[in-house]
Amino acid sequence: MAANAPAPGSRLTSIDAYRGFVMLLMMGEVLSFEHVSKALPGNAFWSFLNFNQSHVEWAGCSLHDLIQPSFSFLVGVALPFSIAARTAKGDSFGKLLRHALIRSVVLIALGIFLRSMWANQTYFTFEDTLSQIGLGYTFLFLLGFCKQRTQLIALGVILVGYWAAFAFYPLPGPGFDYASAGVTADWGGNFKGFAAHWNKNTNLAWAVDKWFLNLFPREHYFNFNNGGYSTLSFIPTLGTMIIGLMAGNMLRSGMAPFALVRCFAMIGAGLLVLSAALHFGGVAPVVKRIWTPGWVIFSGGCCFLLLAVFYGLTDARHKRRGLFLAVIGTNSIAAYVLADGFGAFLSKTLYIHLGPHYDQLFGDAYSTLVKGAIMLTIDWLVLYWLYRKKIFIKV
Repeated sequence: MAANAPAPGSRLTSIDAYRGFVMLLMMGEVLSFEHVSKALPGNAFWSFLNFNQSHVEWAGCSLHDLIQPSFSFLVGVALPFSIAARTAKGDSFGKLLRHALIRSVVLIALGIFLRSMWANQTYFTFEDTLSQIGLGYTFLFLLGFCKQRTQLIALGVILVGYWAAFAFYPLPGPGFDYASAGVTADWGGNFKGFAAHWNKNTNLAWAVDKWFLNLFPREHYFNFNNGGYSTLSFIPTLGTMIIGLMAGNMLRSGMAPFALVRCFAMIGAGLLVLSAALHFGGVAPVVKRIWTPGWVIFSGGCCFLLLAVFYGLTDARHKRRGLFLAVIGTNSIAAYVLADGFGAFLSKTLYIHLGPHYDQLFGDAYSTLVKGAIMLTIDWLVLYWLYRKKIFIKV
């Protein structure tokens, strides 16, 4: 083992803090900056926060759009540490593979469960974060035992192959019924020219979902996803996880801490430059909702830069800062369930016990901030209790 390499089974504060930051962004939706921004029109500060707490309509990126790729990236970062820890305990490859398969199934099932909580029947959909990770996790696990060259080849095949599949899928003809796909021919988010192969609900992934999702029992026939999201995005999401896997290998390589920070920053900047060239050149647009290859490269660059920041502030300096974030990051599945599954229940509970006007402390404009702050505090205290009791929910 290299001199600076973390010991098997050790935890890096930077990974937990970065993961906690990502989950906090997700949990922070309860603050609803959109409500405040609408109540205070023309206020640049709240407009800025609202933009970064929302997903862009199609091309481009906000801070909120980096939640899912960061979560996926960190799955890849953590994998080499997980494999090393389990191998050190004597687990065989077969046992590790069984665990990976079970984890994949549980993540997919949990994603479906959370999506179905307020539906009249099981809502079979696979575009959410947990299901997307679950669909690709076993493949990522197998790549975790391969050399970096093989991992790079796999990443290249995914990016080029996925790009080519969209590029060769035919564009809508003159008689295409755009209304049946939930869009219009002149929608402002549409690309022109070659990039039109990545337009909303007229692309390969949309066509696959029209076939695939209707194989499952549904309340209504699936025609399109309102947001343009698709099941097939798990393939390029695997690409994001592979980028994270290579970052995790670098963290375990024994490279000097601040040399790692510089390396992460340079890789991140390089990926951003490459994605900009591909996007503005009309070759590979940056669209998170269908996880284009351009998005894999762009978000990968952002993730490397964020990892450089968190690693530089904590582990590189041998500082255990960021306990507030680490409390969330060490129990990310519990945080995800609290945010995605029990937010409505907690909101109703506060309404019942604190009264219908408890959130009007500073007026209606800031009501969501009051309610959201209380909900976030309760969520964090639950996670802190789990942290103190060393109860970590894993799959």
